[in-house]
Amino acid sequence: MTTTAPRPGPPLIRRPLAAVALLAALIALLSGTVLAGATPASAHAALTGSDPQDGAVVATAPQEVTLTFSEQIAMGDDSIRVLDPEGKRADTGGPRDLSAGGPVRYAVSLHGGLPEGTYTVAWQAVSADSHPVAGAFTFSIGAPSETEVALPSAGYGGGLVGTVYGIARYAAYAGFVLLAGGSAFVLACWRRGAGARPLQRLVVQGWLTLTVSTLVMLFLRNPYTGSGKLSDAFDLAGLQAALDTKPGAALVSRLLLLGASALFVAVLFGTYAKREDGKEKQDLTFGLAVGGVVVAIGIAGTWALAEHASTGIQPGIAMPVDVAHLLAVAAWLGGLAALLVALYRTPDLTADAVRRFSRVAFGSVAVLVATGLYQSWRQVGSWSALTGTRYGQLLLVKVALVVVLLGVAWFSRRWTGRLVAGGVTAGESGTAEEGGTAGEGGATAAADREGPDAVRDKAPGESPETAHGAGESGGGVGPERAAQLARQRAALAATRQRRARDADPDRSGLRRSVLVETGIAVVLLAVTTVLTSTEPGRTEEEAARSGAAATAPVTGGPVGLSLPFDTGGVNGKGTVRLDIDPGRTGANDVHLWIDGPDGAMDVPEVKLALTLEARDIGPLPVVPDRIAAGHWTASGVRIPMAGDWDLSVTVRTSDIDQTTVDTNVKIG
Repeated sequence: MTTTAPRPGPPLIRRPLAAVALLAALIALLSGTVLAGATPASAHAALTGSDPQDGAVVATAPQEVTLTFSEQIAMGDDSIRVLDPEGKRADTGGPRDLSAGGPVRYAVSLHGGLPEGTYTVAWQAVSADSHPVAGAFTFSIGAPSETEVALPSAGYGGGLVGTVYGIARYAAYAGFVLLAGGSAFVLACWRRGAGARPLQRLVVQGWLTLTVSTLVMLFLRNPYTGSGKLSDAFDLAGLQAALDTKPGAALVSRLLLLGASALFVAVLFGTYAKREDGKEKQDLTFGLAVGGVVVAIGIAGTWALAEHASTGIQPGIAMPVDVAHLLAVAAWLGGLAALLVALYRTPDLTADAVRRFSRVAFGSVAVLVATGLYQSWRQVGSWSALTGTRYGQLLLVKVALVVVLLGVAWFSRRWTGRLVAGGVTAGESGTAEEGGTAGEGGATAAADREGPDAVRDKAPGESPETAHGAGESGGGVGPERAAQLARQRAALAATRQRRARDADPDRSGLRRSVLVETGIAVVLLAVTTVLTSTEPGRTEEEAARSGAAATAPVTGGPVGLSLPFDTGGVNGKGTVRLDIDPGRTGANDVHLWIDGPDGAMDVPEVKLALTLEARDIGPLPVVPDRIAAGHWTASGVRIPMAGDWDLSVTVRTSDIDQTTVDTNVKIG
């Protein structure tokens, strides 16, 4: 009877990478949903002004419509549309760039002889940090009117395409962290780890994740900033248009650099891992370190080229700072993931390697603090933006997570100190330290070196060691049986190594703290991904200030008035009762009652007019309809802007007797 060594799968708690990967997937989905659910129309480049202004009523038709933005944008021929009350195009062609070194301004010309009514301006563009933006506003010629324009309710850059694109963004960051950080851990902290299969898989998976996510983002770039249809991902014309943009060029550059990084990974885990000569390995270490740093800087630069750092104030300083920030994140969090894998999946991680990583992590945190302070000042700009904008609030969450992560890291440093004080970790001495492999691979190699002639068939219940001893005394076995027994011995050797490793309380404590660190790091990476796709606080406040200059604050509610009047004629005294509902910008219903001394008073004519002197709007005439004696009404009265309006009510009680009474109403 032949038997094989059982290979029971460890429980989930013994598979920390599986648990962390599951958490990462859930957070990636959540962050993608947040990115899609957040209104992309208000992110990044913001509309800071327009001529005519939002809600304005102009006496004559303008020759053009001008839009002013907070930062550089990319526009196409159909990026600005002006629609008349019936939904037909009122503009004559594509937008014209009027910036000329000043504020970012675009204009579209309008057809001549436009009739009175309410016009809708719809715009969409791509901001300089690669994110799609869109919006709409209205203005009126002569007087407001009903409009049949129905703009899409789905957010620009949202929907399924936006969700998938957001998940790909998260995966790209995670892949870069594993690729760069895992490689840095091997070269800077534990060179013998180049022969450890678990670390090899970690780095290769990081490369694959970054490559696939970059390809997904490249193909989705056109529908993400355009139609929003997933089917347009393979539109060759759209793909070519995406390649001609700065974000498209950055993604292509990243793919080329990933080709160079594939060669780096192949050398690191191939030639370098097998090199035995100390001098040659030292020279190769230097060459790999220089080449790896160059490639990592190039890949990190593709984010700096197409994200927040490339626009706004001080881009010449912000871009290298952003590269340094991203590299520090990769060295810290990616090295943390590599350390976690080494602690759980390899038996011969040395205390010196843990100590070296502790130094690398400390240096990375120092760089993160310095670069993070600069980025925070640049993107937030004020204390009010730190607490009053979504970007500032997310930044506070990120800072809190970093503080918690540093607290857990402090415990990890304590466990590291105990490991160093204790000398070596389990499995550090002997064959595992001298051989070129680690973990189960090293045990298998040791068993294979004993040769097939040293084993024989094992009787039922006989241990592999007994079978091995009997084989050495002269029993012969075939090659297949020898390989089987070698695998048994390898499995038992690996089990003994794991037991010895797990019995070390210092190592177990370090594993637990590093596992907690990694879980927090996954959440931190998700928050960072959402942060990079959120409108900076400085820009949001500037847009809010510009909007406040054009629009009065939204206050008030339904308006109820009672105004006495006297036309001077017979039966000319009475009271006007007036209701405006809902008393806000947009369409309102107006009800007006005329009361005389004896009740409802029937008059031949009533007229209203609204004037907003602060914005030079009006008077806007309102002619109500008589529906009963003393009761007049007007529906759909459009009030274009919030503010303190002057209301004039004209009442005519005879052919020659009339009067006008004025009052002030607040429209919110």
